Amino acid sequence: MNCEVCQLKELEVEHFEIREVLRCILHTIVFNRALGLVRPKDVDLELFEITYVQCGDLELEKKIDEKIEQFISWVEKHPNKKSQVCLSFFEVKNKQPSWFTNKTERLYWEQWYINLNVAQNPKAHSTKSHHSKVVVDPGESASEERVARRAALEATLHEVLFQIVKFVNEKKDHVPPIPNLEGVVSFPYEITIPSSSDSAFGMDMIKRMLQTGHPTMLS
Repeated sequence: MNCEVCQLKELEVEHFEIREVLRCILHTIVFNRALGLVRPKDVDLELFEITYVQCGDLELEKKIDEKIEQFISWVEKHPNKKSQVCLSFFEVKNKQPSWFTNKTERLYWEQWYINLNVAQNPKAHSTKSHHSKVVVDPGESASEERVARRAALEATLHEVLFQIVKFVNEKKDHVPPIPNLEGVVSFPYEITIPSSSDSAFGMDMIKRMLQTGHPTMLS
């Protein structure tokens, strides 16, 4: 089965920015894959001059927030590591009778990789810059640097949102028929974060499933 993969541009974020950035990106992707009747809801980011659209579905918002909180917990345990959040869309198919206990399998047809580099903020009272040189006015310098960094992140986040819209508009042949389910807001999806035991394990499993196309007991 044809599975389209979109690697979104890497975002350099600080810890307190993760929640807003991930909400913005995940909801933008899901909204662009929304089915049936949705109640679009504009959301203004608090940290950036950006407005994005949610589907207006409380259950969907809850699921996304739960995954984001899990990811933030992982980041706290694994500082100074680049990481990915993967949003996958799939079809559920009945499997041929076999010794597998599960009766169905997931056929992934689209995956979005959100790439984050979480910066470790220097301590507020530090009088040294990243290059360990004493700064004459550390408060002012840090403030200017923070403003510049925030502007750069906002610009990159804009790029990512345009990247999502461009991908959705250009890649259409792989999208499966709309499932016949009542109350569906989105195609079946899952959000994968790095596992607690090995940061790369979760992503490696997804890639392996994509390459083989065979059902796996871990899916």
